[in-house]
Amino acid sequence: FKDYEVERDQHQLFATNVFELLPPEHDCFLFADLIAQLDTTDALEHYSVLGQRAYDPKQLIAILIYSYSRGVFSSRQIEQRCREDLGFRYIAGSNCPNFRVLSDFRKTHGVLFNSCFVQTVKLAQELKLASLGHVSLDGSKFKANSSKHKAMSYKGLKAREKALCEEIEALVKQAARQDEQEDQQYHERTGYELPEDLAFKENRLAKIKEAKAQLEAREQERHPDKPIEDKKQISFADPDANIMGKNGHVEYAYNAQISVDSDRQIIVGQHVSGLANDYGEVAQALDELESNCATLPQKMSMDNGYYSGDNLAELEQRKVEAYVATNREDNNPAAQASEHDTRPLVKADFIYNEEGDFFVCPTGQRLELKRQGESSRRVYGAEAEVCSACPLKNRCCKSKQGKGRTLHCDAREGERRRMVQRMEQPESKRIYDERKVIVEPVFGQIKNTGFRSFSVRGKQKVAGEFSLASLVHNLKKIVRAATEGVIRAEGGKWVHSGI
Repeated sequence: FKDYEVERDQHQLFATNVFELLPPEHDCFLFADLIAQLDTTDALEHYSVLGQRAYDPKQLIAILIYSYSRGVFSSRQIEQRCREDLGFRYIAGSNCPNFRVLSDFRKTHGVLFNSCFVQTVKLAQELKLASLGHVSLDGSKFKANSSKHKAMSYKGLKAREKALCEEIEALVKQAARQDEQEDQQYHERTGYELPEDLAFKENRLAKIKEAKAQLEAREQERHPDKPIEDKKQISFADPDANIMGKNGHVEYAYNAQISVDSDRQIIVGQHVSGLANDYGEVAQALDELESNCATLPQKMSMDNGYYSGDNLAELEQRKVEAYVATNREDNNPAAQASEHDTRPLVKADFIYNEEGDFFVCPTGQRLELKRQGESSRRVYGAEAEVCSACPLKNRCCKSKQGKGRTLHCDAREGERRRMVQRMEQPESKRIYDERKVIVEPVFGQIKNTGFRSFSVRGKQKVAGEFSLASLVHNLKKIVRAATEGVIRAEGGKWVHSGI
């Protein structure tokens, strides 16, 4: 058997560098070098020369970055690792901040995390790790720091508010009667249990009213023309979170959006949404790309969740060459105007004239705009007399009252038709197929480290934590590029190796 090099309790006579026990290729050295280049001066405004000396914000963000890269998210566990793990101790400079310090820093410095994320994007561009030749956008749900049991529906809020008001009114009347009786008997007011009960219910009523007002404000912002449904819910713990789910499993969550470059899966844009769907996320994603990279990508791909009129119009307006998966009903080939065809005619069989704003059926009849409803919904209809004499009537008209064929769409039908035409091209399908190896693995890499839920509450703080998770992902990609020799340190800076 091998002998121990030294006895456990033996004192060493000469000082040694404990970090020499780490292998030279340990990633903590690369992380420390990269983090040292981050500019954290934005955080200095939160500090004062008064009071006890604080930890350097660059040191605290370095600890959080390294801990998130190792899948450690609990502030108590981070403190413990700073005491026991040599890699953590090297990043922390042998300091060991209290878990409260780490937790408070994570809650209050979301702007700093986003600033550092943007710096990693610019660094990746400088090192030629991101060219914006092809960027893919996608979203994924991350659990909010809340529970379904700490929530109430709009119907429940109204009922509970009414019940509490009645209970408080009854308690006030009871207190008044009791005071009157005691005044007659003792000539002074006594009794302490009733006011305490009354204060509890008034406090509860205030929370109910606050949650109800927040729900009403949220729904008014998202659906200004619609009444609030009784089933709409709000969380008392995190009012900004929303119920999201799939396949019957629902929970309070946020919809995290990332734009990923195809070169080395660098996240070049990210934001957090409180909406479960992706119908209106493209505008903010493009704003992020333009702000972070000073330009828009040459090509951009995204799945069917982004196939909405507003998203397509935004992409066309910004002149982005986009590839978006279309709906099945929009992809059916036009039917032949023959009596032998039996396939029911769908909207894709009708030609849309964008300039004149009307549809043309396979037999040449025009469907004019009949009415326009809420949210720009439009109804186009044909004349009943013409449809009744049409040879394709059985395949086209479904009205039992003998009405002409109608089509429903919105004001963005032209954008949809152009996207359908683009996605029918073989080259477009090839470009779109690249999306599944660009953006989808990134969410897998983030979640496989253990980051599946947020540790903070409120959309602003949640956005800051997701910025932290995104910048950690980018730094891990840059560290990997360094270990592969794609980039190298030269003159105190990192440069591309030309490989």
